[in-house]
Formats: sequence, structure tokens, C-alpha cells
Amino acid sequence: MLPISTYGASKLGCESLISSYSYTHGIRGLILRMGNCVGGRSGHGVLHDFISKLEKNPTELEILGDGSQNKSYVHVDDCVTAILLASDKFSGTGTRVEAYNLSSPDQVSVRRIAEIVLEEMGLRATKLCFTGGVDGGRGWMGDVKVMHLSVDKLMSLGWRPRLNSEKAIRRAMLELLGKQSK
Repeated sequence: MLPISTYGASKLGCESLISSYSYTHGIRGLILRMGNCVGGRSGHGVLHDFISKLEKNPTELEILGDGSQNKSYVHVDDCVTAILLASDKFSGTGTRVEAYNLSSPDQVSVRRIAEIVLEEMGLRATKLCFTGGVDGGRGWMGDVKVMHLSVDKLMSLGWRPRLNSEKAIRRAMLELLGKQSK
């Protein structure tokens, strides 16, 4: 509840607006706190960034931070399934406002993501170049070094992601490269 970036602060502010609007106007509000959602149509994020850099220079990959950043990733297919389930279950309750974290229950490091990208692009001799980052190895000011959402509440509704973080990254990577259907 103490954001380290204006992006995080805006998300927290939006949750407060949803809650206050719901109570003020007698409507119901469903809040889904998304982790890192990946898929084959993504136009930004770590996979897009790595692919773009490697297409320009396949001999080295600049990685923001120290590579030890650990985050949860969820594939868009699992994300959509969770959204539909949460919406359906929420509509059957009398609760005014409900919030769920939506991500996979595990994490993967930025270094491992880089390794997956290199594997799937068939690049064996690429040098990994870490910038060192800021404030203890974060990629940039406002970056969250470790992001691991508790998804127990969402899973109590019966949702389970089909892919863990690493498999979600690999599948999204294959989709982005056109090696797997989207």
C-alpha cells in the first residue's frame, strides 16, 4: 500500500476510486490485480524488449538491472480464464467490492527469461550484459525487484493456471516468434 512508482500509485488510486464509486453509487466493483501477463500479441515488456535488442545485435543482450529480479508471469490464456471465472463467481455474491491477485503462484528471474529467449531464437554465443540497475539491482527507478503475488484467494474459486511462470514465458516467446499458434 506504499507504492514506489507513480505507476504503482496510479493503480492503487484506481482501486480506491473503484471502491468509493461502488459504495457511493450502489454498484459492485471487481478489482483484479494483474501480475505480468504475457502472450503472442504483446507489443511491450521484457520479451518484446529482448527480441528487439537481439534483432539489432545478436552478439550481446543488454539486460536492465542485475538479472536477479524475480517476478511472476501468467500467460494471457490463463489470465482470460481467471477473469471470466472471477467475474462469474463475483456476480453470484452480495459483496460490494472484491479484489483478487491474478498471476502464477511462482516466479522466474530476468536472467532465466534471457536464457529462454536466447534458446528459442537459436542464439548460442550471445553475451549477457547486465547494467547493474539501480537501488539494489532493480532495472530502473520504480521497477519492482521481486514481485510475487499471493493468488490463493483466486485459486480458492477453483482457478489454476495451466502454465507456470517459466512455461508462460516460453510459450509467449514461441508465439512472438511465430513458432506456435497464438
